[in-house]
Amino acid sequence: MFPKPKANLKSNTPEFEVTPLAAATGFREYDARWLFPQDVNLMGIQALGMGIATQMSRLGVRPAITVGHDYRSYSQSIKYALITGLMASGCEVFDIGLALSPMAYFAQFALDVPAVAMVTASHNDNGWTGVKIGMERPLTHGPDQMAQLKEIVLSADFIEGRGAYKFIPDLREKYLADMTKNFKLKHKLKVVAACGNGTAGLFAPDALRAIGAEVVELDCGLDFTFPNHNPNPEDMKMLHAVHDAVLAAGADVGLAFDGDGDRCGVVDNEGEEIFADKIGLFLARDFSAQFPGSTFVVDVKSTGLYQTDTVLKANGAKIDYWKTGHSHMKRRVKQLNALAGFEKSGHYFFNPPFGHGYDDGLVSALAVCRFLDNNAGKKMADLRRALPMTWGSPTMAPFCPDETKYGVVDQVSAHYVKLAADGGKLLGQKIREVVTVNGVRVVLEDGTWGLVRASSNKPSLVVVVESPVSEQKMRDMFAEIDGRLSAFPDVGEYDQKI
Repeated sequence: MFPKPKANLKSNTPEFEVTPLAAATGFREYDARWLFPQDVNLMGIQALGMGIATQMSRLGVRPAITVGHDYRSYSQSIKYALITGLMASGCEVFDIGLALSPMAYFAQFALDVPAVAMVTASHNDNGWTGVKIGMERPLTHGPDQMAQLKEIVLSADFIEGRGAYKFIPDLREKYLADMTKNFKLKHKLKVVAACGNGTAGLFAPDALRAIGAEVVELDCGLDFTFPNHNPNPEDMKMLHAVHDAVLAAGADVGLAFDGDGDRCGVVDNEGEEIFADKIGLFLARDFSAQFPGSTFVVDVKSTGLYQTDTVLKANGAKIDYWKTGHSHMKRRVKQLNALAGFEKSGHYFFNPPFGHGYDDGLVSALAVCRFLDNNAGKKMADLRRALPMTWGSPTMAPFCPDETKYGVVDQVSAHYVKLAADGGKLLGQKIREVVTVNGVRVVLEDGTWGLVRASSNKPSLVVVVESPVSEQKMRDMFAEIDGRLSAFPDVGEYDQKI
């Protein structure tokens, strides 16, 4: 009988080598994510694999799963520990090797396999590991499925079985061919492809060249030490590097990919970042012109321009603001049969004819290239300036322990809900709306808004602010939220601030 995982074990001890370690906090809203080996060891990952296979059996899912890993020094060992567990509980494993998360999702379709387990820490710093899990194409686990999986793993309530293993050597080529088969540029386009030395460096330049783009590579050589900056298109260090590269090369656009390739950030030809929610607005305009009356799902961190945009209104587009998080968004896009979904973080979800329903940073990059090709003769910076002006912050993440972050958000949310109900004012204005679908988004009369929510994948909160009036209004909203958060002793330093 496989032993129950423990929450704490000391490394460099015999017990650490013969006992699974898996901290309960690693089971997050829609994936598993731990510090390795502090919070999970290889036996703990093996237990996770057994739990996934057991969950598949109890849900009536055919016991076949595709598995891949990202480019970290320890990811391959994590993957093989996971595979051991999957096979021990009866799964047939299709190992696609070194991969992007969207390549693993693609494998579910290409290999006709119902489930996926992708070993990746995404954009988290080195030291983190995790697994993105799905059992219903193109969806990944949500809170209910993660809670069930957590219970199975931590109680060691596993089934036994006899699995099988098959290595798939050529999926990368099929994946790239699938996304590029129906689109070639009609006009010249010079693109900086920035990969932060992450896994996307093995894929993005080739995908862009396949559609006819001239590609300038930036940090595309794989290096799991990430010597320049973390591969995260919301990280200002990465964006500043793309800014410099675009100007030096005279490129039309810069495209920045995260560590596992499911997100894409955009820098225009003048080196200015265009936050992903506004790129989503461009794409929604483009798509709704082709398919009038389409529905688009937008996460609560995104710009308020979706609600007021005259082009979207003229095209009859319907906008649905929903919970942040790739699993929540995928599920909502499928539920509403939306044409696409857009997250401020850079996760985009395209249903046919543009994609398979999951988030893929390379497909997003090709959509941006298609948008520019359709607007040939116009520069990206000119298109940016043509949008109504808003002043928005990057995503900011103050530290807050996993054990207390949701309680902090609940208290902040309760404060703003009560203030609005009592007719109180904020920054001298009435509160127009308080959205509590995911944390709290408080919107003032003039359209200025601020959001506080708990991060789903690391010990932190998430803060975003925007104003259509002025930069000062945006900063005033941030000062209001920051001041309120500073009253909580568990809230610590930000990863970045405006």
